[in-house]
Amino acid sequence: MRAIFTVIENIADTDATVLLRGESGVGKDRIARAIHARSARPQGPFVKVNCAAIPQGLMESELFGHEKGAFTGAHRRKPGQFEFANKGTIYLDEIAELPLALQAKLLHVLQDFRFSRVGGHGVIDVDIRVIAATNRNLEEAMARGEFREDLYYRLNVVEIWVPPLRERREEIPGLASLFLAKFNEQYGRQKQLSPETIARLTAHSWSGNVRELENVIRRMVVLPDGERAFETQVVRGRNGHAAAPRPAPVVTEGLREIARRGAREAERHALAEVLERVGWNRAEASRTLKVSYKTLLAKISECGLTPPIRR
Repeated sequence: MRAIFTVIENIADTDATVLLRGESGVGKDRIARAIHARSARPQGPFVKVNCAAIPQGLMESELFGHEKGAFTGAHRRKPGQFEFANKGTIYLDEIAELPLALQAKLLHVLQDFRFSRVGGHGVIDVDIRVIAATNRNLEEAMARGEFREDLYYRLNVVEIWVPPLRERREEIPGLASLFLAKFNEQYGRQKQLSPETIARLTAHSWSGNVRELENVIRRMVVLPDGERAFETQVVRGRNGHAAAPRPAPVVTEGLREIARRGAREAERHALAEVLERVGWNRAEASRTLKVSYKTLLAKISECGLTPPIRR
């Protein structure tokens, strides 16, 4: 993910359109919000549109608005999401689900950021940054005639591929610590994860990616036997059958040393994640982590973390 955050730092202050790709649940929403937060318009609105959740007949009206009387039930003028996103960012999630007819209109809007509401003739100008995301193979969709090639190239100015969580296991302890802190605060708990649980989390396949990890940590916080339930899930496997046992690794450390090492790794990953999220604003990071500024600087030095090189 460090490579991804380097790309974010390089493009955030531009208006380049970004296409986020990767499996469902890998964290594309978080990356879209990080781009907006580091952009030249962070105080502007961030409007997320889930293209897969809008009925096809209402999609054009939802995106671009409609005038009173434009269709049955249009009793008043309604602005669309593109208008609401003016001076900010619009995030088009599941972009591959747009019908072809609407893809054509979106293409024209992206050319000059001007459009008319459904049933209207007046032209509306907007100043927005567009981020799109998909978990589908757009090249295959284009080959089948389901996605416009010209729209693909219009969206794909900067492409960011977000790898699945199973390919970045080193981030799992840090993400688990962040979610644990979040849900402990949300539910007023003091839950701690054992080194054994951290090891199981790191070894898990995570077909649901970051979203699945977040839900698992939430269950561990709210349920007294949450850790045991996850252990049972790992043993049984997702198909309800016992998972094949893996060869046990040769353990040369004592349990106390393993726990200390796991805690250090989790702390380092959590610290790096927060610093990247706030753009290495150390004052904001110290407030987020609820430690003094001096303690934060000491931890950064202790963990050997350095800020990314800005161009």
